Amino acid sequence: MARERGVDLVEVSPNADPPVCRLMDYGKFLYERAKRERKARKAQKSVEVKEIRLRPKTGEHDIEFKARDAERFLQQGSKVKVRVRFRGREITYPEIAREVLNDFAGRLSKVSEIESQPRMEGRSMLMILAPDSKK
Repeated sequence: MARERGVDLVEVSPNADPPVCRLMDYGKFLYERAKRERKARKAQKSVEVKEIRLRPKTGEHDIEFKARDAERFLQQGSKVKVRVRFRGREITYPEIAREVLNDFAGRLSKVSEIESQPRMEGRSMLMILAPDSKK
């Protein structure tokens, strides 16, 4: 039947009893499936992650400046990774970095929510802020 109609015989479900087959143009089927997948990928929203770097001794004015940048990134829909990098013996006082990160998150609490709590990663402590899902 498939040869008469000039199409392919495609086995749909080989484990069924009896096996299920379909008469179709297999090349056209593959093309349409690839087209659907491309369209789905195109519609997919990719979230960008921006990074703000601080130090335990970063000044108040600099933190305000970086908080404004982070607020702008969050309003654009990006996630923000806030990293406090340690140098030398600063790493013996991780509570200072935690305090800096919590203060930073407090400044941005109107436009963001904490996605991951502050945690150590190598010689730095980081936290990820996501745009507020309520807005």
